[in-house]
Amino acid sequence: MSEKRFSPSCENNRVPILSVLKEALVGRKHLLEIGSGTGQHAVYFAPELTHLIWQTSDLTLNHPSIKAWLADSPASNLRQPLAFKIGTDDWPVTGVDCVYTANTTHIMQPCEAREMMQVVAQTLPSGGVFCQYGPFTIDGEFTSQSNHDFNQHLLNEGCGGIRDIAELTLWAGTLELVEQHPMPANNFMLVWHKP
Repeated sequence: MSEKRFSPSCENNRVPILSVLKEALVGRKHLLEIGSGTGQHAVYFAPELTHLIWQTSDLTLNHPSIKAWLADSPASNLRQPLAFKIGTDDWPVTGVDCVYTANTTHIMQPCEAREMMQVVAQTLPSGGVFCQYGPFTIDGEFTSQSNHDFNQHLLNEGCGGIRDIAELTLWAGTLELVEQHPMPANNFMLVWHKP
């Protein structure tokens, strides 16, 4: 049985996400992806962003799928997954000047989401970029009924739930939110810079 898992949402959102990443990551050299999930985003984005080293990471239980995708779609700038759980593991790689994460913030507990914002802010060098994709609330308001329902599902499953952009800004410390791109399916891409 193949370890390779497939996420329809990864397939559906990869083109609009890539269009933002191509602009946001100009001049960056070494990216850490927090929560590579199935591995689909990494194998699609890395060949399109050849100026970057794309370092995958996730909980070890997700590594077989990531490795299977990487084996089927190898790219010279794509790296095998590192074990990384926010709040448990140390920052897994040195020399990173940009970070990307998709659909992780609402899975994390609030304390983990806060720690992610803080550790990214501490670790990125001046000029570093953090691209954060997913559903978010704005001033405490859901952007759609479907996101409200999804949040209730997340809470029922024991996840932390959808975070508010103002809350993330408070936690982000030295990071500045420079762009807030509306994306398909009531999501956003938040682009943070470290001055």
